[in-house]
Amino acid sequence: MKLVAVILGALIILIQYPLWLGKGGWLRAWDVDRQLAAQKAKNGALERRNAGLVADVKDLKTGTEAIEERARYELGMTRPDELFFQYTDQTRGQALAKNQHPAVSKPEAVR
Repeated sequence: MKLVAVILGALIILIQYPLWLGKGGWLRAWDVDRQLAAQKAKNGALERRNAGLVADVKDLKTGTEAIEERARYELGMTRPDELFFQYTDQTRGQALAKNQHPAVSKPEAVR
C-alpha cells in the first residue's frame, strides 16, 4: 500500500513539473505577460509621439503660421520690413567692472 502511495505521489509530481516549469508553464506565461505589459507601455509612448508628429505635419501642410514660427525660432529669419533686436548677456565680471547691473545689456540691431 505504501508503495502504491509513493508511486502515485511521484506521478503527481511528474505531471506537475511541466505545468510549473515546462515550456508552456506558469513561470513562462508570467514572464511573457510581463514582457507584453512593457511592450504595451512602450507602444503607448510611441503612439503619443506619432500623434504629435502627425499634428505637426498637418499644421505645416495647411497653415503658414507654423512655417513662419519655425523659420523665426529655429532659423532666425525675419521679414524684410522688420528689425530684430538681440540682447546679449554680459558676464558678471565685465558688468561689475563697468559698474552696471549684470542683467542690463545694450541691444544690437540686426537687419
